[in-house]
Amino acid sequence: MAAPATPDSSAVDRIVIENVAIATVDAEDTEYASGHIVVKGNKIESIGAGKAPDGLENVVRRVDGTGHLATPGLVNTHHHFYQWITRGLATDHNLFNWLVALYPTWARIDEQMTYAAAQGSLGMMARGGVTTAMDHHYVFPKGSGDLSGSIIRAASEMGVRFTLARGSMDRSEKDGGLPPDFAVETLEGALAATEETVKKHHDASFDAMTQVAVAPCSPFSVSTELMKQGAELARRLGVRLHTHGSETVEEEKFCHELFGMGPTDYFESTGWLGDDVWMAHCVHMNDSDIAAFARTGTGVAHCPSSNARLAAGIARVPDMLKAGVPVGLGVDGTASNESGELHTELRNALLINRLGAHREAALNARQALRLGTYGGAQVLGRATQIGSLEAGKLADLVLWKIDGIGHSSIADPVTAIVFGAAAPVTLSLVNGRPVVENGRLLHADEDAIARSTREEAQRLARIAAES
Repeated sequence: MAAPATPDSSAVDRIVIENVAIATVDAEDTEYASGHIVVKGNKIESIGAGKAPDGLENVVRRVDGTGHLATPGLVNTHHHFYQWITRGLATDHNLFNWLVALYPTWARIDEQMTYAAAQGSLGMMARGGVTTAMDHHYVFPKGSGDLSGSIIRAASEMGVRFTLARGSMDRSEKDGGLPPDFAVETLEGALAATEETVKKHHDASFDAMTQVAVAPCSPFSVSTELMKQGAELARRLGVRLHTHGSETVEEEKFCHELFGMGPTDYFESTGWLGDDVWMAHCVHMNDSDIAAFARTGTGVAHCPSSNARLAAGIARVPDMLKAGVPVGLGVDGTASNESGELHTELRNALLINRLGAHREAALNARQALRLGTYGGAQVLGRATQIGSLEAGKLADLVLWKIDGIGHSSIADPVTAIVFGAAAPVTLSLVNGRPVVENGRLLHADEDAIARSTREEAQRLARIAAES
């Protein structure tokens, strides 16, 4: 008798999604009223109208997508996870006053706090369709532990793709900056720690789950030398650069007083314009600034809710897009966007920009979706891998439920998820692996996260009060 056949260990599992409306967000904005997506391993194998091809092998799961819209997973391009445990404070402040009010508390964070806060931030975003997250972490109090490692660990456990923008500050109160003296690093210490983080954690491969960027905090919290040497370090190591830029009129005034030029000219003078750079906010940009960003390929992380929360203003997103500037969406830190969700930013980006000069022609639903998906992938330097649903790209995708009470009477699926209420996520795949099902995290205990973030917020408040 012949021996039983051994299973082919080289076979790759497939997930098949059918009967689903699809917005691919590819270069042609291809859409299917009812189509299929075949995921093989961690990549999209095929996508198109109608049913999936017959005869597919190793299909481990079939998903009936009736009543759903499939889109690329959302890509968050700016955040500060640690702020999850300082939400709801300084609610009536502009940016500079808000920073002054909160820096003394932030300067007391430690590794246990940043881990819990990262879990809260990541969990909220993942539940709302984010498949690629980023965190700009720049507060490293002396003796606070391995803050970068704790954040990366939380992202790995959650199962989301992640970019850590390793931030830094070396301009404290004694140098005319805003953070307390003990909350900043030295120039040499910041550069050394950043290089160590890149070498330890950055993965340059196509399907990388963790990448690292060099990210001095902002012109008013770092020295010119840290900006210049940070840019040189990033380019020597082959990683991207990130910082805050042109967020408020106060920043514009600060740059003119301190450097004799506006923020964009200052960035250019320090090596901080280029297609490997993205800036957060960019609210106060004139025509010359936008042209410089377009000419150099410098990207923008647009954070509409935070800009409104801090009364910073309305970024000129339609003008940036027309000029060819890469633009993605950001949650920003949850001390200035307490919801912590990116899918609500699709709607807010559209609505807030319609209050600006372009009015109803500012953005439409599909442009808003592109900002939150392909635009974000561009800004993070990953547009060949994620950001659109195309064969050969990584299988980071979301199924939004649009047949429920909140959306069923809106005929157009993309309009439903952008103009309508925040749509529930029935299934979210990252790297071909489910991370959310029926609105619940699969790899983390939401109730435990709620408890730990509350406890860490209370502990931080006590420590700050005692200090």
